[in-house]
Amino acid sequence: MHSESLNQYVFEVQKNCNKLEIKNAIEQKFNVIVKKVATMNFKGKNKNTTIKSNGHVLRTNGNRSNWKKAIVTLAKGSTIDILAGEA
Repeated sequence: MHSESLNQYVFEVQKNCNKLEIKNAIEQKFNVIVKKVATMNFKGKNKNTTIKSNGHVLRTNGNRSNWKKAIVTLAKGSTIDILAGEA
């Protein structure tokens, strides 16, 4: 996701990364200047599944993994070329 007017980019990052690590990784990978990093932690959703097997109905519960999102604001004049993919 990309907000061109605010020069912001959204990344899904590892749960154990802090803002400084995210900033350094983005600056090295894309050769840009990061102005600000905001992070959000999300709890995985609970999911129910029904499986029919040999005339029996099995109901199981599970959940999706927790995840973390980082919104990175770049300095004026810095951009990331999304269409180029990974460098």
